[in-house]
Amino acid sequence: MWNDQKSLMLSKICVAFFMALLLIGAILAPRLVSTLVRMSMQASLVGRVLFLCTIYAGCVPAAALLIFLYLLLNRIGAGQVFVRENTSYLRYIAWCCFAGAAISLASALYYLPWLAIGVAAAFMGLIVRVVKNVVAKAVSLQDDADYTI
Repeated sequence: MWNDQKSLMLSKICVAFFMALLLIGAILAPRLVSTLVRMSMQASLVGRVLFLCTIYAGCVPAAALLIFLYLLLNRIGAGQVFVRENTSYLRYIAWCCFAGAAISLASALYYLPWLAIGVAAAFMGLIVRVVKNVVAKAVSLQDDADYTI
């Protein structure tokens, strides 16, 4: 039977899987960019350096996001759901999304398809910010309930 513990474990496995994909992507980035440059006329006009700068700069907020997400899942697994630390993790995750969006949107100046990734990352950051605000309100209500006699 499927339960919360199994769902939490699946989420942790998925985060670890994406961290491995990020590491593999960073290692294989030069080969992948070379293939893109060979296959795309627009990319061949730009060259490899800007693509590699974008990818490696984007790896930093992506890795941070995955670490904060894993820490958040660990707290939830420990039964600490509506605590201030979780709102901090959600805030950091949102800022990682916005940092990725900024990198992608700046990169759209040399390669327009980055625009789609930038908009998607910004939208994801907005969604996480809304969830953070909901959790922050729940933490406030929890604190009020804890201190009520």
